[in-house]
Amino acid sequence: MRNKKNQKSIAGIGNALVDILIRLEDDRLLDQFELPKGSMTLVDAGLSQTMLDTTVRLKRTIETGGSAANTIRAIAQLKGSTGFIGKICDDEPGRFFKKEFEKLFVKTHLLYSSTSTGKAVALISPDSERTFGTYLGAASEMAAEELSTAVFEGYDYLHIEGYLIFNHNLMEGVLKLAKISGLKISIDMASFNVVEANLDFLKHLIREYVDIVFANEEEAKAYTGLDPVAAVRKIAGECEIAVVKIGRDGSLIQCGDTFIKVDTPLVESRDTTGAGDVYAAGFLYGLANGFNLDACGKLGSLLASKVIQVLGAKIPDQDWPEILEEVKRVAST
Repeated sequence: MRNKKNQKSIAGIGNALVDILIRLEDDRLLDQFELPKGSMTLVDAGLSQTMLDTTVRLKRTIETGGSAANTIRAIAQLKGSTGFIGKICDDEPGRFFKKEFEKLFVKTHLLYSSTSTGKAVALISPDSERTFGTYLGAASEMAAEELSTAVFEGYDYLHIEGYLIFNHNLMEGVLKLAKISGLKISIDMASFNVVEANLDFLKHLIREYVDIVFANEEEAKAYTGLDPVAAVRKIAGECEIAVVKIGRDGSLIQCGDTFIKVDTPLVESRDTTGAGDVYAAGFLYGLANGFNLDACGKLGSLLASKVIQVLGAKIPDQDWPEILEEVKRVAST
């Protein structure tokens, strides 16, 4: 965890996973695996392995994964002060996950299980849409009782992924601890089917604990039943800052009576995996460093535009010098 003068520190909590990214030739395998296109579906160890075996001839890459973990990794690459809370196994994937984060100076608060480290198989369609079949493994065993307020000492923000909402006790327990510790809380709604399956509980959490909400257009629709402009206003009525991402059209930000539309750089999309995660990274990094909301949105859009040009949720190392120069320009405005 690195500290700059006046920079606030951000912790993330979520499923510590290893992503296996596979580019599909067409969408027939999605039907075979009974996975709704564009969704995140929890699968058991058997189906996860079947997915890997069936696609063995297709090109794949492996990297650290998990929505909140992707966000924290990108904040660390922005030279932000970060930490990550999750659960892994002391196996090869778990050691890979820990090593990759420590290389970026992320302070890791990792719990351990004898169950194997989780895997997220990302099936990437020819139109760049990604569909996840996620085996949570050790991550599914994380419990609020394993945590205390001590883990949040030294942090100002907690970013939590919506995928944890399937475990109601964990989700609410974590948010209570973070609030007791005085942290600002941000949540990414994760996926439209996650929102639909947990709508009442999610609304309860946002109204009681959450300060910042990130959603894409589909998630905002699932939450409010409204179009993006109306949705961002409705969500902002339940929290401090609401952000609705609308793809090529940019993003919408509402804070009190302030409404901002942020455009996004127009680039060719190769894979949308991680776009929302790194948008949240840019936005939260901006907040932690005192940027105005427009600048926060622009930084989020910049990171999202970079990651959709490559396969996976990781922005290439060679892009970061240019990004860091852009951060300096944003900071000076």
